[in-house]
Amino acid sequence: MTEATAQHELVLNRLLDAPKEKLFRCWTDPELVKKWFAPRPFTVSAAKMDVRPGGASVIVMRSPDGQEFPNPGLFLEVVPDRKIVFTDAFAPGFIPAGEPFMVAEITFDDENGKTRYIAKARHWSAAAKARHEEMGFQKGWNQCADQLEELAKTL
Repeated sequence: MTEATAQHELVLNRLLDAPKEKLFRCWTDPELVKKWFAPRPFTVSAAKMDVRPGGASVIVMRSPDGQEFPNPGLFLEVVPDRKIVFTDAFAPGFIPAGEPFMVAEITFDDENGKTRYIAKARHWSAAAKARHEEMGFQKGWNQCADQLEELAKTL
C-alpha cells in the first residue's frame, strides 16, 4: 500500500457474529441489500445488482423525508464468500462516470467461528476522504454493519 493510498483510505474493521457466506449473501442479493444497506432511519427504495466483475449496480437510498440518493457502481472484483470490490468511477463497459468518489473493498474472513469484516473506502483525494468522513463514514458504516450482522443471523 502506498502512502498516498493509506492517506485517502477510511477503514471499518469489525468482528461480526455471523458466517461469512451469509454476510456475502446479504451484500449480493438485492432483496437483502434493501434490508440493511442504509443507516436507519434511511431506507433503500431500490437495488439492482449484476454481481460479477464489470457488472453494474444501483442502490437508491431514501431519507426519512423522501429524498432519494442513487448510488451507481461497477463491480471490479467478486470472490464468492471472501471479497467484493466496487467503484462509482465507471459505468458499464468501464466508461468513466463523472467525478469518481471512491473504490470500496469488502472482505470476509473466518475468525474463531465469526467473521472478520473489513470495509475499506479508498478515495482519489484528501478532499473526497474528508467529505466522506463529514458524511458520517464511521457512524453510518458501523450502523450498517450492525444491521448487516442482525440480518445475516436471521438467514
